[in-house]
Amino acid sequence: MSMTFSGQVALVTGAAAGIGRATALAFAAEGLKVVVSDLDVAGGESTVALIREAGGDALFVRCDVRLEADVKQLMEQTVVSYGRLDYAFNNAGIEIEKGKLADGSLDEFDAIMGVNVKGVWLCMKYQLPLLLAQGGGVIVNTASVAGLGAAPKMSIYAASKHAVIGLTKSAAIEYAKKKIRVNAVCPAVIDTDMFRRAYEADPRKAEFAAAMHPVGRIGKVEEIASAVLYLCSDGAAFTTGQALAVDGGATAI
Repeated sequence: MSMTFSGQVALVTGAAAGIGRATALAFAAEGLKVVVSDLDVAGGESTVALIREAGGDALFVRCDVRLEADVKQLMEQTVVSYGRLDYAFNNAGIEIEKGKLADGSLDEFDAIMGVNVKGVWLCMKYQLPLLLAQGGGVIVNTASVAGLGAAPKMSIYAASKHAVIGLTKSAAIEYAKKKIRVNAVCPAVIDTDMFRRAYEADPRKAEFAAAMHPVGRIGKVEEIASAVLYLCSDGAAFTTGQALAVDGGATAI
């Protein structure tokens, strides 16, 4: 079923691979112009190439979401190139922890919070004025099921995703009467390059990951992209301030 969109320009951060790439491709398939952003230039350009090969319209803008100047330039380039911004998917994020809370390092904390929290905050800081100026729009942030509960041996990551949900809900209320909707998508374990790197060395870990989900498998990037597009679509016009778990039933247990 095709979704209905009132606007025409979408921005996706962390779009060089995985969920970000799948969502950029999904936006383009719906006829939207897509701004593809990432630190990975080659991956980002590849996403743009895939969109153009399919007949879509996209451009790549390199951005380090931890840097205010980069984020500001990303939004300015979006307006220069396409004249507006209607949908923003703030997806750039990292997960690098491997141990319990007391074993974590300050470098890990700063890196995770820098991308996952400061990056989302900066993106919204510069997206919201654009949406206000044109009379509305939609923002979706990537949180995680780790933002809805505990994540043993990933405590900093969990804290960062709880923070993303806090930013999402607060912004949603602040701008609810301005025709701006802000939601978060909360994936469980998804089949991405990051997942494969983490589990390819030990198939038992992959089996455990699948068993975590009542449906008996891990998720697909396209399934997260579908959720993001739904939250952006006119079909979700009465939905704001929500953290949507797309998790194969994991948080229902």
